[in-house]
Amino acid sequence: MPKRTHDNRSILLLSLGHSCVDVYQGAVAALVPFFAAERHYGYAAVSGVVLAASLLSSVAQPLFGALTDRRPLPWLLPVSTLLGGAGIALSGVSGSYGLTLAFVALSGVGVAAYHPESARVARLAARRALGGRGGHRGMAWFSLGGNLGFAAAPLLVAAVVGTGGLRLTPLLVLPALAGTALCLPVLRELERRRASGAEPPPPAVADDRASFVKLSLAVVCRSVAFVGLSTFLALFVTQRLGGGAATGTAALVVLYGGGAVGSVLGGALADRWGRVAVARRSYLVAAVAVAGVLLVPGPALYLCVALTSAGLYVPFSLQVTLGQDYLPSRIGTASGITLGLTVSIGGLAGPLIGGLADATSLRTALLPLVPMPVLSWALFRLLPEPVVPGVPEPASESSGAEAAAGPGAAPGAGPAPIRP
Repeated sequence: MPKRTHDNRSILLLSLGHSCVDVYQGAVAALVPFFAAERHYGYAAVSGVVLAASLLSSVAQPLFGALTDRRPLPWLLPVSTLLGGAGIALSGVSGSYGLTLAFVALSGVGVAAYHPESARVARLAARRALGGRGGHRGMAWFSLGGNLGFAAAPLLVAAVVGTGGLRLTPLLVLPALAGTALCLPVLRELERRRASGAEPPPPAVADDRASFVKLSLAVVCRSVAFVGLSTFLALFVTQRLGGGAATGTAALVVLYGGGAVGSVLGGALADRWGRVAVARRSYLVAAVAVAGVLLVPGPALYLCVALTSAGLYVPFSLQVTLGQDYLPSRIGTASGITLGLTVSIGGLAGPLIGGLADATSLRTALLPLVPMPVLSWALFRLLPEPVVPGVPEPASESSGAEAAAGPGAAPGAGPAPIRP
């Protein structure tokens, strides 16, 4: 089988495996209405469950990324997949709030261990298979898998827990078993390449730490908006529209499903206009759409949820590869921070939103989410498009002026990206 075919297969398997892991990130928010109904948790209590999933993950993911920078750890893929599934499967077994938090936190650690190493492997496979800009196009397909897992989570939880209650959560381990099986061919291919010495050394490019910090702050703002909205969206929509849990589940499916489209669309748009410019414009769309979710009456809010999903997800995979290109000597750390720490920090806002909702109303508590995408847009205006060795700038960004493209860029390396 040609090498490129092997690499394309690895991207596909990694994408499918990513969907099996990210089911468990989406499952936490999808379980919130059931915890509220069966165990009578208040807003603050259910936001604490979401926090338990994100807090350990936020700390652990960069640590796992730093470990993979020192030494590749491909065995983390199947082990972390099983941990992610086991935690969610056990979360509904005990009525103890403390044990529920512990099991959800265990799932968060599994998710944390998975992402830096899988992102590193996906980047390598994408660049081998697609060449040039294959890094961010391949990452878009890898992210698509995760977004599909997010989108499937509410349906899976509704089918299992909605049928028999929280006591059936052990059945939710099944995606983890499937994801573990999908990892094995990828690990065999990695071992074959390692044994044959087929992996080339990475290009020597200087780190741009200042840009990476700005990028990380932008991802934090995006995370606060997304995690805050996804945690309470099902409850908010049910309050606004009635119709029981089905209307809230439908809103979560739209939010996560739109992300599946947005992630692939982001890779395609970035080929034409560049990652930074595409992310900027997406965040402007997201700012208007989040306001619409909270203020537009009636079923039209579903359209606003879809636009919010696109606006927040189009930049998602682009931010991962931007982080890797700003810190090319620490790809695992960059992946751990952009996929983990900055994303999970959004969960820290959950208890604040929940407490404010208990004291006022859910809509009032969610209104501070509206300016978050605006802050991301403002930070992206300060970012350059990084120059990757051997990769030309997008043709539509050509201009007569030279760009100061950041540390490590050669004179004449490429024009400045257009800012909206």
